[in-house]
Amino acid sequence: MRLRLLIGLSALSLLALLPARAGGQAVVLRYPMQEASGDQRYAYYWQLLQAALDATEKDYGKAVLQPSTAPMNASRALVALQSGAIQVLARVTSQQLENDLVPIRIPLDKGLTGYRLFLVNAERQPELDKVGTLKQLGRFSIGQESRWVDVEILRAAGLTVVTGDTYTGLFGMLGSGRFDLLSRGVDEIAAEQAMYQHVAPRMVVERRLLLHYPLPRYYFTASSKAGRKLASRIAVGLERLRESGEFERRYRAYRAVMLKPLRLQGRRLLEISNPQLPLATPLQDKSLWDDLSDLTRG
Repeated sequence: MRLRLLIGLSALSLLALLPARAGGQAVVLRYPMQEASGDQRYAYYWQLLQAALDATEKDYGKAVLQPSTAPMNASRALVALQSGAIQVLARVTSQQLENDLVPIRIPLDKGLTGYRLFLVNAERQPELDKVGTLKQLGRFSIGQESRWVDVEILRAAGLTVVTGDTYTGLFGMLGSGRFDLLSRGVDEIAAEQAMYQHVAPRMVVERRLLLHYPLPRYYFTASSKAGRKLASRIAVGLERLRESGEFERRYRAYRAVMLKPLRLQGRRLLEISNPQLPLATPLQDKSLWDDLSDLTRG
């Protein structure tokens, strides 16, 4: 029953897809290479996936992960998955993605990406010090890549969004004042500030606000027979990592590194809903989520 929730298969079809124990040569599974050189935001997800594959090696055979041969943006990666050029994505979910692909519904970062901080040009901080409500935040424009699911989430909350065509271009847009704030996940923002400081020299992490909406990141496979077989394997592997405590150990280590440079305590938390969130999202299973209460209280 748990696997059916995770990958959306009926019990009978799932049993039919589970492969027999395999051996011999390793299967190579490809994931999309990041579009920006030096971008390490997804390293944790691919390391976790390799651990899940290793945890199922005795049942399914050896599998190794390799990046695609060329960088891919979000749109190209989706086409590549559906064509078979790559076999797996790690992506924040949406109803459209879950309609088109097979989601494995275990939030890989326990919802951490849904906690959002802002990059801002330093001279704007005094204005933001006065923001205490969502309505007041709405006076500031927020930059996002046009293809990100966050665009519709933020707009549905009444916030002003300015879109750019590329991820890397957003930092230059912020630096030149094309929008006021660049919303980024707490697990992304510190590394991005360091990486793109040369593009926007006045860019700092805004110091008072914390925006949150539920935004799970899952592994996705193609909806083909091979894709569903892989989804069942990943689901089994992740469950084994959770049961052994390895999933939590890896997550805690990742969180510690990502959040160490940030000050989260005492920030004004603003909650909004996510109208793009599918009904099958396992929000009731609290073990799958991190509310950051140990870092934000006080």
